Amino acid sequence: MMPLVMADMGEPQIIKKIGGSPEVKKHLEDLGFNVGGEVSVVSSLNGNLIVKVKQSRVAVSEELARRIMI
Repeated sequence: MMPLVMADMGEPQIIKKIGGSPEVKKHLEDLGFNVGGEVSVVSSLNGNLIVKVKQSRVAVSEELARRIMI
């Protein structure tokens, strides 16, 4: 397992675990990040990521991306 920030760009990944407080987990679930779901990094700028999840593109901070384990 590794954090999402270390994923190769454009490679589909499966979410294995979401860490953080219950509020952080709920926020990420509301954005579409669910364990077992597929996610891929579209672009990265200064550690912040744009990721494709559930047919949508979502921007996440480096801090949040480090809580998503693939």
